[in-house]
Amino acid sequence: MHLAEPSFRESVDLMFNRAVALMDLSPGLEEKIRVCNSTYTVRFGVRLRGKIFTFTGYRSVHSEHMEPVKGGIRFALSVSQDEVEALAALMTYKCALVETPFGGSKGGLCLDPREWDEHELEQITRRFAYELAKRDLIHPAQNVPAPDMGTGEREMAWIADQYARMNTTDINARACVTGKPINAGGIHGRVEATGRGVQYALREFFRHGEDKARAELSGDLDGKRVIVQGLGNVGYHAAKFISEEDGAKIIGVIERDGALVNPDGIPIEDLHHWMSKTGSIRGFAHADYTEEGAALLEEECDILIPAAMEGVITRENAARIKAPLIIEAANGPITFGADEILRQKGTIIIPDLYANAGGVTVSYFEWVKNLSHIRFGRMQRRAEEARSRALVEELERLSADQGLGWELKPDFKQKFMQGSDELALVRSGLDDAMRTAYQSMREVWHGGEGVEDLRVAAYIVAIRRVAATYRSKGL
Repeated sequence: MHLAEPSFRESVDLMFNRAVALMDLSPGLEEKIRVCNSTYTVRFGVRLRGKIFTFTGYRSVHSEHMEPVKGGIRFALSVSQDEVEALAALMTYKCALVETPFGGSKGGLCLDPREWDEHELEQITRRFAYELAKRDLIHPAQNVPAPDMGTGEREMAWIADQYARMNTTDINARACVTGKPINAGGIHGRVEATGRGVQYALREFFRHGEDKARAELSGDLDGKRVIVQGLGNVGYHAAKFISEEDGAKIIGVIERDGALVNPDGIPIEDLHHWMSKTGSIRGFAHADYTEEGAALLEEECDILIPAAMEGVITRENAARIKAPLIIEAANGPITFGADEILRQKGTIIIPDLYANAGGVTVSYFEWVKNLSHIRFGRMQRRAEEARSRALVEELERLSADQGLGWELKPDFKQKFMQGSDELALVRSGLDDAMRTAYQSMREVWHGGEGVEDLRVAAYIVAIRRVAATYRSKGL
């Protein structure tokens, strides 16, 4: 018999309950943290193509233990109140876990962005932004959206401009949304941030022998066989970085129109160009094409990276998944039922609320940059460079004086004398956030009574932090 899968929202609540069962929270506080505080539903009309179209949008605020609240806006036909509330809850726990001082929120607009021209999308986005901003559901101090599925820098620029038009005297108007283009107050490294975070998460996992052993893996990322599902922003960047910088082999890529396989590794950058040009993975020269995309999830590999939609690994296919390590680059790609099956099989899962927190971490840096009105590195970069140069010159002078014949390697000199620019500082901050969050998770995983997996450990760390904030407010 087939048991019905819980919905995405129910899955998040069930995972929350698994964690809370191992904690000592008062029932009142537990309920306060679990519930979604508010969801605003808006229906608005926009005149397009000679008639009026009505769109439905949502903005959910899960927890205001810290403000502003933070979370993306997605444009997709699948958007529903249920989904938006589940994602808002994940944002609360995600921010708490990586110590980003925000509450959790999420937004969505029910439409297929591919059905509309750019100028039409702009009208729709601005109208949605207007509806949210007039209720303070977009506001630098209260609610700060970001890109998500179906949205990107372009939409964020429209939202920021719309807010600024409505709040002409707000000096911090640019901080009302993150994920903006660089020339509109964005930050270097934001577009790649979630994928970069996945890379840093994997690197940190492979630094711990005990954790690798549980997944029956050894060494580091070099030579590991990886299958990626979804080559959107997150999947593309994660696959690109681990293959080009860490030596991992991307042996499979699953997209909505099928899958590609190449046991020697798929060149991700070439594939990305091909997809940008043709809009499809079909016909790509450096891999074999198969129409059965979902079946590739079940192939042998070392690491599986679901980076597309929620609910792709279910009770149906979980038992057939062979990867010993799964890292959830998407939100909620493994249902609660599938999570149980995989856990019993001994599969190690690096959970979504940690694995894809790179986006919100760098969004936080962008928000801070907007509030401080200065780019990172502007003050210190040349000072760092000058100090390093002085040291190098002194070493070379000593060598010449003493006739030692020392020579510093040219690439060392160049690297050492470079001051940190904004991108270097953003990556450093992200790496630090991912490493410390993983360490706090694994401490609970290995030390907590009854803590079987990283997901429960992540929820426990996050819920503890949210609870501590509420307690300090006297709740």
